[in-house]
Amino acid sequence: MIRLVINGKEVELAGPTRLGVYLAGLGVDPRGVAVEINGRILDRAELAGTTLVEADVVEIVRMVGGGSERDLGTYSART
Repeated sequence: MIRLVINGKEVELAGPTRLGVYLAGLGVDPRGVAVEINGRILDRAELAGTTLVEADVVEIVRMVGGGSERDLGTYSART
């Protein structure tokens, strides 16, 4: 068993686990997330091959779309 922290919660895994396998087990598409491990943001190409190990601190952030140009502060006034 290994213990690590994922998104602020302590998690136990059976052993070192590939990040891609972990994400798949959560039903998460790796194309829609950003991942930071121990303070370093991973490149998308690293996601499948990176192994989660004892004491890692992981943040997984899902990308979401939506909103409008106005929400982004980029709207233009119309006359």
